[in-house]
Amino acid sequence: MTRSANEKPIHAESNEPKSIPRIAIQAFCETPEVAASLEAAAQDRRMSRTHVKVLMGGLPAAVEFYGSAPTPNLVVVESKGSSEDLLGHLDGLAEVCDPGTKVLVIGHVNDVLLYRELIRRGVSEYVVAPLDLFDVLRAIGDLYHSPDAAVLGRSIAFIGAKGGCGSSTVAHNVAWSIAKTFDNDVLVADLDLAWGTAGLDFNQDPTQGVLDALLSPERIDEVFLDRLLTKCSDHLSLLAAPSLLDRAYDFDDLAFDPTVEVARGNVPVVVLDLPHQWTGWVRRQLREADDVVIVATPDLANLRNAKNLADVLRASRPNDAPPRLVFNQVGMPKRPEIKLEEFSKALDLPIASSIPFDAKLFGDAANKGLMIGELDAKHQVAETFRGLAGVVTGRTEIRKAKKSPFAPLLEKIRARKAS
Repeated sequence: MTRSANEKPIHAESNEPKSIPRIAIQAFCETPEVAASLEAAAQDRRMSRTHVKVLMGGLPAAVEFYGSAPTPNLVVVESKGSSEDLLGHLDGLAEVCDPGTKVLVIGHVNDVLLYRELIRRGVSEYVVAPLDLFDVLRAIGDLYHSPDAAVLGRSIAFIGAKGGCGSSTVAHNVAWSIAKTFDNDVLVADLDLAWGTAGLDFNQDPTQGVLDALLSPERIDEVFLDRLLTKCSDHLSLLAAPSLLDRAYDFDDLAFDPTVEVARGNVPVVVLDLPHQWTGWVRRQLREADDVVIVATPDLANLRNAKNLADVLRASRPNDAPPRLVFNQVGMPKRPEIKLEEFSKALDLPIASSIPFDAKLFGDAANKGLMIGELDAKHQVAETFRGLAGVVTGRTEIRKAKKSPFAPLLEKIRARKAS
């Protein structure tokens, strides 16, 4: 965001407030007036898709809180202190912020030089109190709708090296773990139109989904997409595949682009569950995704296919990170396996994660329409999925809490968050 040297950061522009995407927002206020404005904004229709928590304590409480918790998509902090105090506390906040988190600062000092220094340090916006609910809506909306705003969502494409290797199961459990662990909104797009299992895995029976979007590309916008989504949990939504074989699912290379683009513009994490097919549109979604995960079992056919996939992705995405390699069904009894290190070396890819074979655990979860973390949150496999969720999103796991004079306040915050 750029401003002229003479422009003062008093309030956001007086344009009509825009709808806020499906994001998580946590605010730490110092004054009841600012807290009231944020609470009022949270009730406005334009923030109906957001998850908002307004807490007291200002910057010091935020720094302490995020020392032991992941940061949401947007952190709003109020500071009544001097410029020096504000900058000092922001340095502490920067140390605990996860990648991709935006920071909106509400201050009580109207100073262009301070504004420039805050922007230089990575703050997304600085506004000066007092604020009403429309000021809040404009300030947050401009972060996501201004012409130079980055696309909100990150797309992560999962594809199996061979049919039956469990790519969809991995994709669904990782998506659930991202939503649960990081309180981040996640959209799972089941793009296996003929045989997709996301509806079953999440115990849902939607009547509409991705096919409706593909058949009406001219209607695709955030409102239409919202109508097609099935809510699986507070932070997880599903764009389901059709459950019928009443037609052929032949689409051109660009058919999925409008749906994925709108999803990325409105949801922080979009998980693309791709079928084990090699069509023009599958190749395109792999090429255009922000991150690609190849799921494989450690046998020769998977090694050959994964090597071909990795080579194609390197050639078509020369300026992107290489795909991530995830092993699934490792240690299946009586099945000869290639050593994971040899498999990884043949692909010249590091091992992102290794998921052990457990027929009973995964069978029970599938039959009950539950994720592994729902069935047994303490199981080592659930921990593996949480770790992989951190890897693919570039975020860290829950940090260890540190004792501090803010401990009583933080306990109250966590209690309120859990209620």
